[in-house]
Amino acid sequence: MFSYAGATLAPVAQPLPTRCGGFGGVPGLVQFIRSQGITHVVDATHPFAAQMSRNACAACDATGVPLLALERAPWQAEAGDRWLDVPDMAAAAQALPEDPARVFLAIGRKQLDAFAGRHQHHYLLRLVDAPQPGSLPLADTTVVLGRGPFSAAHDQALLQAHGITWLVAKNAGGEATRGKLLAARALGLPVVMVQRPPLPQRPRTEEVGTVLHWITHGVLPEAAGKVPSSP
Repeated sequence: MFSYAGATLAPVAQPLPTRCGGFGGVPGLVQFIRSQGITHVVDATHPFAAQMSRNACAACDATGVPLLALERAPWQAEAGDRWLDVPDMAAAAQALPEDPARVFLAIGRKQLDAFAGRHQHHYLLRLVDAPQPGSLPLADTTVVLGRGPFSAAHDQALLQAHGITWLVAKNAGGEATRGKLLAARALGLPVVMVQRPPLPQRPRTEEVGTVLHWITHGVLPEAAGKVPSSP
């Protein structure tokens, strides 16, 4: 069974049974696992969906159901990148310059409040769904709608069209959303890179094949034994 939060109005269709919405914290997730006879839990949430990952770990501990995290490797800065690593979104807001800048906030919509006090900047937001009028906490914004993946060429054209001078991104990893980083490198733009939140110790892998082997056989393949648990 595939479960998703329902944060977008039209989620991508999945080729298996799905459910949408929250569970009601750890107690609700424990009840769901028991009532549905769940035997394995795969935590394939976004690397920044920390609360869901913590709840999944706690619920699996309570029920004795094994958990495996499918986790993308974080991006690493390469030659030509101008990254400033910060621990959280509040630090990202403070890392922006005092002088007015044109900032591409590539962070979704959930943590925009962190930038409300940095009102000297113009913010470009790329969202899947159009926001309700007056719902955004930022006064000076431009919103473009789109669902990735986006190529580096597409994102470079976007940054140039809007005169972007700074980029703020979450270190989500993966290829689907890496285009903006390649575009920033090509344009020589500084990138404020928000690091992933800490998560409980848990077995993890970067390979879908490892997950399927684990579900089928109940153990990780020998090669996956070298994959460390999350810190």
